[in-house]
Amino acid sequence: MSMRTSGSARAGQYLALLCYLVFLALPFLWLLSTAFKPARELGSLHPTWIPRDPTLGNFRQAFDEQPLLRAAGNSLTAAVAAAVVAVLIATPMAYVMARRRGRLAAAATGWVVISQAFPFVLLIIPLFLVLKNLRLINSLTGLILVYAVWALPFALWMLSGYVRALPVELEEAAAVDGAGRLRTLVSVTGPLLAPGIVATALFAFVTAWNEFFFALVLLKSPEKQTLPVVLTHFLGAEGVADLGPLAAAAFLATLPSLVIFAVIQRRITGGMLAGAVKS
Repeated sequence: MSMRTSGSARAGQYLALLCYLVFLALPFLWLLSTAFKPARELGSLHPTWIPRDPTLGNFRQAFDEQPLLRAAGNSLTAAVAAAVVAVLIATPMAYVMARRRGRLAAAATGWVVISQAFPFVLLIIPLFLVLKNLRLINSLTGLILVYAVWALPFALWMLSGYVRALPVELEEAAAVDGAGRLRTLVSVTGPLLAPGIVATALFAFVTAWNEFFFALVLLKSPEKQTLPVVLTHFLGAEGVADLGPLAAAAFLATLPSLVIFAVIQRRITGGMLAGAVKS
């Protein structure tokens, strides 16, 4: 009876996983199909998954209508810089939060968790005023600071979990050998945290790459706009979308995240396991 129950539970888990994968894959596959369909197929009353007459015309039209390469460069600059800044700040802070005990550390952890619940609309006015006083409105530098600050709470929460998973005995041995806190963090804890740092940096990168609201409000010059903002330009004045070029541009916008996940997926898995299992 127990074996049957175990087999049924496992079958249910695989079914749930299959449903989840289908739920994630269908929108992407439909986007890919739409990107290669000519205009007459997009307006057909009987749509098909596989284009009958695939074309690259939507991609050419997308690049002709909007400066996608420039926008992608802006997004890449902002996302990479924000991820680097967030990780550099979060790593020593997470180490202190994980190793220190007391009310102050508990309050800091609680604030990190609570700050994740703040909506964008609540933060945009204070951020706008601060950046205006710093003369960083309509600047990629200002946008990078916003992205780094927005990613920092989650980066702290993730990295503090990875630090707690590391054996304290390693740091104690380094202290016996005469290493200070900074030297221990750089030479002992840092290399062991590499998988977690990679996973955290990737999260910060993807979050910044896909972010739309802050970029829309803070960047006004067309030459400084990021890719998610430029994608909205494919919508007409009355909200009618040029569906083919929009799908082609949106497909290209998703490729960097997919490529990064495919290349370093093992590193990400290792980082998540390091944060969940204590050695």
